[in-house]
Amino acid sequence: MGFFGHHHHGHDHDHHHHGAHGHHIGDGHHHGHHHAPASFGRAFALGIILNTAFVIGEASFGFLSNSTALLADAGHNLSDVLGLVMAWVASVLARKRPSKRFTYGLRGSSFLAALFNAVFLLVTAGALSWEAIQRLGHPEPVAGKTVMIVAGFGILINGLTALAFASGRKHDINIRGAFLHMLSDALVSAAVVAAGLGIMFTGQLWLDPVASLLINAVIIWGTWGLLRESLVMSLAAVPSHLDLMEVQSFLAAQPDVRSVHDLHIWPMSTTETALTCHLVMADGHPGDGFLRTVEQGLAARFQIHHPTIQIEVDPNGACTLAPPEVV
Repeated sequence: MGFFGHHHHGHDHDHHHHGAHGHHIGDGHHHGHHHAPASFGRAFALGIILNTAFVIGEASFGFLSNSTALLADAGHNLSDVLGLVMAWVASVLARKRPSKRFTYGLRGSSFLAALFNAVFLLVTAGALSWEAIQRLGHPEPVAGKTVMIVAGFGILINGLTALAFASGRKHDINIRGAFLHMLSDALVSAAVVAAGLGIMFTGQLWLDPVASLLINAVIIWGTWGLLRESLVMSLAAVPSHLDLMEVQSFLAAQPDVRSVHDLHIWPMSTTETALTCHLVMADGHPGDGFLRTVEQGLAARFQIHHPTIQIEVDPNGACTLAPPEVV
């Protein structure tokens, strides 16, 4: 069948990633992300080992049963392994300590991996769709039973791996990328089994490429949100679960704050958010206690764990960054 391999993910992401919990401590080093990477090392290892073994078995059966579909699927599942390796490397790099050159550590690698996984999935779905369209014109016979049995194992392996990542997909788009990859593969394998059954009972060879096209459409739809979110995070956009004006109002409402300007909020990684702002205060510098209170409020209410706040005390001192159009 023609589809096989693809992985994709459908879901549309829930934008809440970042943080939803507070993982981090104030400064960067947070390590404990409850969900995030730490607890997924086992899921990544399991997914990579199972998928690599499956690729070897699938390629062997493809040669034996003369099924180009199985060989295509094996190539496909190999791309899954690559996607999982990328997501795992990024989750490990995101926990590296800062250096003189990378003062935030390599936290940003997590959204680059999510972006890579999204682009990778879209390219794969496009290539498989092209192959399916060509097959519509020249249907090829498929060794039904072998293909169905092998694809059945694919549903199991990819489904199990997707489940291992399911709990983290809402809070970390890098984990969501891995989840989508595995889920899409399970979907593809299910479509293969369905098309194989249909062909065995009706002999209609066009069922295979049509099933492939339907699955690829689901994968593209599901991956689009991942692509958009990872691209936006790479451009330092305010994380989608936060509203800049709400944060501005929260800061402006603090005791003795006259005004807030130069407010910036951006993702340091797929699970951590940073903020900088200038606060004009009424009666001189309010002291460290005020800063701690504001930091605790930002962490509790907005999951922002890396704030940097500049206090200005002269109401007439013109800050060059105060005008709203100045970055």
